[in-house]
Amino acid sequence: MRPLSTALGAVMIVVGAIWTFQGLGYLEGSPMTDQTLWAILGPILAGFGVGVIVVAARRRE
Repeated sequence: MRPLSTALGAVMIVVGAIWTFQGLGYLEGSPMTDQTLWAILGPILAGFGVGVIVVAARRRE
């Protein structure tokens, strides 16, 4: 279960980074570009991804 949790956390970090860059206007060509909502939700999702990885790393099986 640990590899699945780690992979999920990594995907959350990547998606959170993409949302952040789109929200800030660095990645263009999307309706999400220059939208404050995505600039806020991106780091939140990435933070949850880091949390998932930390919990998965600390968990004993």
